[in-house]
Amino acid sequence: MIKLLKLRESDFDTFKSWIANKDELFSFAGPILKYPITDEQLLNYTNDSQRVVYKVVLLESNIMIGNAELNFENPTPRLSRILIGNKADRKKGLGKIIVEKMLEKLFSEYDFQNVDLNVFDWNKSAVKCYESVGFVVNPDIVYKHNYNNKIWTAINMTMSKSDWIKKRQ
Repeated sequence: MIKLLKLRESDFDTFKSWIANKDELFSFAGPILKYPITDEQLLNYTNDSQRVVYKVVLLESNIMIGNAELNFENPTPRLSRILIGNKADRKKGLGKIIVEKMLEKLFSEYDFQNVDLNVFDWNKSAVKCYESVGFVVNPDIVYKHNYNNKIWTAINMTMSKSDWIKKRQ
């Protein structure tokens, strides 16, 4: 259904077309990218040695529909910046497939025993998606972001490789 390929400079215009305003950008990328997104920002983002940034491509059409990142900034790797770009492609189960592919890549190609992610608590559909794959909320880690004079709360979710293996059986 999908494949993950490295995000390239030739993909930047498509990527930028998905983000209509600074609120959408912050909800997807947090403080790492600034609106409006520039090619220079995206070059810095994709060339960061602590990140592996993928475009999500539909197999049947070979069209780029999303973005996903493996982040290695911390001792525990993190799934980050998962986005299905076109709103018409959302709520079709693609998010779950993307997360499953990312976990397969992480646990098959790298030697890690755990993975985590952060998600804004108001993003109930994303939380439900992550739970359906096997992530659980880590109540000990919560992040507060002051954005536009409002506090946005991000919750942390975790999964172990052993739980991932059990879930697949």
